[in-house]
Amino acid sequence: MQQTDPLHATAHAEAPAKAAPLAATNHRPRASLRRRLIYVALVLLVVASLIFGPPLVNISRFQRRIATAIGNSLGRPVHLDRVSLTLLPLPGFTIENLVVGEDPSFGSEPIIRANLVHASVRITSLWRRQVEFSTISFTEPSVNLVHTSDGRWNIEGILLQASRIEAAPTAQRSAGPAPRFPYIEATGARLNFKQDAEKIPFSLIDSEFALWLPDPHQWHFRLKARPTRTDASVSDTGIIELESTLSAASATSQIPINLQGQWRDAPLGEASRVLFGHDAGWRGDMNLSANIRGTLGESAVTTRLRLTGTRRADFVPEQLLNAEAECFATATHIFHSFEDLRCSWPPAGAASTPTIALTGSVPDVRNPREARLQAGTSGIPASTLISWLRVANPHVPDDLKATGTLSGSLSYDGRWQGDLTLRDAGLTTTATGADSLITGDILVSSTLRPADTRQRRRNPQPAPQNTPGFQLAPASLDLGGHDPAALEGHLDAQGYTLHLSGMVINNRLEALTHAIPALSEALNQALPANHPTGPFHVDVTATRPWGTSPLSPEATAVPPSPLRKPRH
Repeated sequence: MQQTDPLHATAHAEAPAKAAPLAATNHRPRASLRRRLIYVALVLLVVASLIFGPPLVNISRFQRRIATAIGNSLGRPVHLDRVSLTLLPLPGFTIENLVVGEDPSFGSEPIIRANLVHASVRITSLWRRQVEFSTISFTEPSVNLVHTSDGRWNIEGILLQASRIEAAPTAQRSAGPAPRFPYIEATGARLNFKQDAEKIPFSLIDSEFALWLPDPHQWHFRLKARPTRTDASVSDTGIIELESTLSAASATSQIPINLQGQWRDAPLGEASRVLFGHDAGWRGDMNLSANIRGTLGESAVTTRLRLTGTRRADFVPEQLLNAEAECFATATHIFHSFEDLRCSWPPAGAASTPTIALTGSVPDVRNPREARLQAGTSGIPASTLISWLRVANPHVPDDLKATGTLSGSLSYDGRWQGDLTLRDAGLTTTATGADSLITGDILVSSTLRPADTRQRRRNPQPAPQNTPGFQLAPASLDLGGHDPAALEGHLDAQGYTLHLSGMVINNRLEALTHAIPALSEALNQALPANHPTGPFHVDVTATRPWGTSPLSPEATAVPPSPLRKPRH
C-alpha cells in the first residue's frame, strides 16, 4: 500500500474547502449580467414605446368621453377637434380647439375657447381604474364674462357645478376615494366682458391664471393680467393682480369669498384711457387695492386709492399732488349693486387734513348715473384749495394767498346740486399787502341759470331755457370804489362764466386781474388803452370753456360824469 505524506494529505483535504467560495464567485457575474440585460431591455422598451407608441395608440374613441367628462364638470356643452397622446415630459393628452358652449340665456358666443390644452396624467393613477390629471394647461384661451341687466353672471352656474363635485386636495400625495383636483393654469389668456349681448371695450390681456384645491371644497385662484381697451390706443396700463379663495355652497349667492386684489403701477394718463376711453389730461401714478370678504351674494368691500406725483399733462407745477382715499361698501346681488358706500379723503383716522366724505349707493354698476351720492366737508382751508388749484392751473400767481374755510355738501341724483360756502374769505397778493380784495363770504349753489338774453339777440335760433350747473352768488370786492364791486358767475360741465361790475380804481383792478387771470384777457380786450386811472365803472363778462382761453368778452368802461351817476 502506498503511503501518503501527511503534509500532502492535509493539502488535498483542504483544497475542496478553498475551492467552494471560488465557485460561488463565478455565479455572481452571471446574475449581475442578467440583471443588466433586463434593465437594458426595459430601457429599449420604453424608448420604443416613445418612438412607435403614439402612432399605434388610437384614442379617438375616447374623444367623446373626454368632451363629456369636461362638459359634466363645467355644466356646459364641450366640443373639441382632436385629442392626441403625449408621453414626454409626462404622460398626458393634448386637446386641440377646445370650445366650451354658453348657456343660451347669456348668448350664443362660447364662454371659453382655447386652441391648445394639455392635460398631464398622474403616473400613480395609471395603476388604478380612475385616471387623474395632475395639471391642465390652457395656452392663450379666450374667456367671455357676461353680466346681464338683471344682475346675473354667466360663471355662476360653473361655480355652483364645481362646488357639487367631490374632489380631494390638489397636493394630496396619495390617491383616495375622491379624485384629486388638478392644478389648472392658463398663459396668454384674454378675458372679455359683456353686458348682455354687447361686448364692452374693456378687457384683460396677457393673463396668467391658476386654480387649485388646497382643502376639500375650497378653491384658490390667482390672476395676473394687463387691462386694455379695444376702442383706444393704450400701452403701459399697469398690472392687475387678484388672489382669492372660494368655498363650496348649496347656492351661488352663498359661496364664501375672500379676495385681495390691486391695480398697481398704472400711469394716470393710460389708466384714464382704460376707464373712460380717452386721456383725461392728468399725469402721475395710480395704485388701487381692494379687499372683499363675505359671500358672492353679499360681501364687505374695502378699497384704497393712492395717487402720487399728480399733475396736469400740459405743465409741471412746483409741487405735485399726492392723495389717498379709502372706501367701504356692501356688495350685493353678486357685485351688481353697492350699498352703504362710505368714502373719505384722506382715509379715516389719518392725521392729515382736510377731510372730504362721500356716502351713498350704486343700485346698478352698469348704470352709474343711477347712483345716489352725497358729498360734504366740514372744513377745507382756503390755502389748501389754492395749492390744489396750482396743480390744475399754471396761471395761479405765486404770491396769491387765500384765507377762509370751505364747508358745505352736495348730492347727486342724476346731477350734482347743493351749496358750498367759503366763510370769512380773504384774497391778497404782494400788491394788495394786507388789504383783501374780497370781503365777507363766498357762496356757490346749484341752480338753473336763465338763458343769456344777449346771446339770444345775436343768435336767432331758440336757446335752452335753463342750464344746470352752479351759480357763484355776487361776492363783494374792495376795488377802491365808494361802494363794493361785485363778482358773480356760473359753472357747468362745459365751462364757466365770470361777471364783474362796479366802481374800481386802476391799481386795485390790476391787482384783481393778477389774482384772477381769467378776468385779465377779457378786461384787456374790453377796456380802451386810455381808460381812466381814477374811479370808473366797469362791466365785464368772461366766458371760458374748460381747457381753452377766455372767449366772448363783453365789457364797458364808463368814467364818472356829473351828468351820469355811476352804477353801483
